[in-house]
Parts: sequence; C-alpha cells; structure tokens
Amino acid sequence: MQLSPQIYHSLVRPRWFTQKYIHNQINKHCNLKNKYVLDFGAGTGKNCELSTPDFYLGLDPDEKRINFAKKKYHQYQFNILNNHTLPIQDQSIDVILIIAVLHHIPQDMILGYLKEFRRILKNHDSEIIILEPCLLNKKCLKNWFMRTFDKGDYLQNEQSYLNMFKGAGFQTTKISQFPKFMFYNELLFKAKLSK
Repeated sequence: MQLSPQIYHSLVRPRWFTQKYIHNQINKHCNLKNKYVLDFGAGTGKNCELSTPDFYLGLDPDEKRINFAKKKYHQYQFNILNNHTLPIQDQSIDVILIIAVLHHIPQDMILGYLKEFRRILKNHDSEIIILEPCLLNKKCLKNWFMRTFDKGDYLQNEQSYLNMFKGAGFQTTKISQFPKFMFYNELLFKAKLSK
C-alpha cells in the first residue's frame, strides 16, 4: 500500500530529515545556483527547495504526488511523466537530480532514461547528481533492513550504480557514502557526459 502524498511528505520526508540527509549533502558538493535543474522523480516536490522557481522542473509518474507538489510549491513547475520520452528540449538542462529514485526502476527502463538524459543535458559540464540507497558488503543488517522495508525492488551496490552510468557513456565520480539514520547506506555520486 502506497502512502498518501501528505503522509509521505510529513512522515517519510520531514523537513529536518530532508535537510540533513539530502539537501545538506547536495549543497556541500554541488552548486545549483542559476542552473536549469530537472528533478527526475520529484515525488512530493520537497527537493525543489534546492533550486529557484525559474530554474526548476520536477517530473514524476505519480499524478497524486505531482498534484500535491503543485499545491505545496505553487511557484515551481511540476509535470507528470507519462512515458519514457522526457518532455524537455534537447540540450536544455544543466543539472539532473535523481534522489532515491533508481532503486524503484528496473534496469532496462533506467537505460532508456539514460539515453534521454544524454539528449537533454546541455554540454560536457552539465551533470547528473545521484543519491541512492546502496547495498554494502559488510553491512548485512542494513542490507537486510533496506531489502525488507524499502518499497524499491532494485537496490544495487555502488559498483552496479556506477557501471550502469559508465555503460551509457557517462563519466562517474563518487562523492561520498554515508549512513542515513541507522538503517540505510547512501551513495552520492555525479555523472557527466564522456568527452
């Protein structure tokens, strides 16, 4: 059973939690000022606060969450993602944010989206910032917890995430790996178009 957007926004992603484990991590390593940002898998929209309304677009396939985001953050732009083709012009995006999304998508679908990301990124300085739960070899209890309680069916280890992007023609840079609360391992990395 999926939580309502209101409950998810308040309980799963409360402000303090989002600030500590997502926004602080991204702001520490990435500058989004005056950059056109695509929030891929925007959910209830909380990550729009990393950007400004004129430079932000949030996409998500969940109509209820997008409608919630439009009401909550009415000055920002959110759209429903209806298919694998992103409704975005070629070479128009500086930064793509992917926050806790990939572990919900089968790998063959991700590969299709990676082609779209290549199309919409402006140039070789543009980047994808990815923050995902990550399986670690020596963290059996955390791995078990994530596999048991997370709604994502496609959790991967660090190398699998990086290899997926490398195989699609991106250069990857690991930024950090850190514990989120007590039960999750998080991987933060960047991907840029290979030159």
